[in-house]
Amino acid sequence: MTFDYLENVPNIAATVCDKEGFILYQNKRAIDRDGDVVGKNLYNCHGEKAGAMIRHMIESGESNTYQIIRHGKHKLLHQTPWYDAEGNVAGLIELAIDLPNEMPVFNRDTI
Repeated sequence: MTFDYLENVPNIAATVCDKEGFILYQNKRAIDRDGDVVGKNLYNCHGEKAGAMIRHMIESGESNTYQIIRHGKHKLLHQTPWYDAEGNVAGLIELAIDLPNEMPVFNRDTI
């Protein structure tokens, strides 16, 4: 499986791992952020709490989403499972999306 389509997204760092935590892919933006860690294991570079969250997402199929500020820039991080052809969790994908400092929220439930 290739993830090359993620190379051309200018404001997203993308990292993909398999269900054992081995990093399969990083787009250029993720490599610029973290260095080239393809082939390394997520569990070796995350603490116990993060490791437990990674295992939980892989076992349960649940996602994790939160915002951070890093180097003065707002980012949305979305970590979610990806699936093989048989519908089984194959690993995780993390998208780190640049956000503006001020961002409007539109309530689509109201007219």
